Amino acid sequence: MEYDMVKVEEALLALLGVFEFENGRVWKKYDFSVMDALHDKGFITQPHSAKESVVLTDEGLRLAKELAAKYFQVNAAGPEHS
Repeated sequence: MEYDMVKVEEALLALLGVFEFENGRVWKKYDFSVMDALHDKGFITQPHSAKESVVLTDEGLRLAKELAAKYFQVNAAGPEHS
């Protein structure tokens, strides 16, 4: 699947804006409260481990791919002009 990287970059920048603190400083990793919520909903494995990554559950992977397609997939008929 091909994604519109401009939209992906904008979404990531928006998320960085959500978690900004100290006048523009942001963490490079995701906020623990959000990761905990995704874990509580059964979408990812335990976020509080020594590992640097988590694994999407089957349901989490399905929903993640559905959302990625919804927000970022390049339309087969051509990119949308907004």
